[in-house]
Amino acid sequence: MEQVLLKMARQLRAFDEASLMALWDKYSETVSRFEPSQRWEEAVLVLAMIQGMRFKNQLFNHHWAEGQQPGQPATPAPILATPLGDAMETSGKKAGPKRQNKGKVLAFRPKD
Repeated sequence: MEQVLLKMARQLRAFDEASLMALWDKYSETVSRFEPSQRWEEAVLVLAMIQGMRFKNQLFNHHWAEGQQPGQPATPAPILATPLGDAMETSGKKAGPKRQNKGKVLAFRPKD
């Protein structure tokens, strides 16, 4: 199982973030309209992978900006939830450039 997940991570890492973010609206729209189907479940996983790539890049950029050298133990900084298009906030600083086309964090709440 772990080897399969690592292979998927390597394949995902090979894609550029901009190409993945171009799919954000399509998959967030599909996920926002629940249907008990395999298509919906797959859309949720695709959206999670896009979010994962964005988070990985934000975290990388944060450590890079802080001058963190590979292999050094990281000093944990609080990660505040922000919309995916914004730079990750830590200790009152923003890391990385802002983007024009911002993704949104979807609210998952039961319908009334």
